[in-house]
Amino acid sequence: MNSVDLIKTIEEFGCRPEHVSDHDAVRQINTQAFGGASEALLVDRLRGCPGSISLVATVADAVVGHILFTAATVVGKDTRVAGLGPMAVDPLRQRRGIGSAMVLRGLDECRRAGYGAVVVVGHAEYYPRFGFRRGSSFGLRCQFDVPDEVFMATELRPGVLSSGGELQYDPAFSQT
Repeated sequence: MNSVDLIKTIEEFGCRPEHVSDHDAVRQINTQAFGGASEALLVDRLRGCPGSISLVATVADAVVGHILFTAATVVGKDTRVAGLGPMAVDPLRQRRGIGSAMVLRGLDECRRAGYGAVVVVGHAEYYPRFGFRRGSSFGLRCQFDVPDEVFMATELRPGVLSSGGELQYDPAFSQT
């Protein structure tokens, strides 16, 4: 998708902070997008954690997408890092740029919230378009045993990840 198409997509829907009234729709979208309830339950456990950023995409006031960022820690460092995920789009509306627009909006919100970097465990072909690259290229290791190519990071402030370390997610991730 080129930048003109992405701008048109952004104009076709809204992206705003999640409200309490969105919880049921967010659960349904996560369940449908991931083919099970694990991610929906994770979102419920993480909702409201200090430093979290939870956004929904809407079309005609109906929630069609959700993205969550939660505080993560680089062991022994003061760097403010956000973990991206889960992110879900209504399966009937996927591949239309909604996810991309939510990622871009979320990264902007993370910058405004004072995060220096964002990490994700996700599709190696998808996230590099937003500036993500292998966490190992920063000297980062994920607390979970995941393939190197799916653990990625992007710096929102250049050099903030230069000293590397082990990334730890909110304990709720270990319950999934």
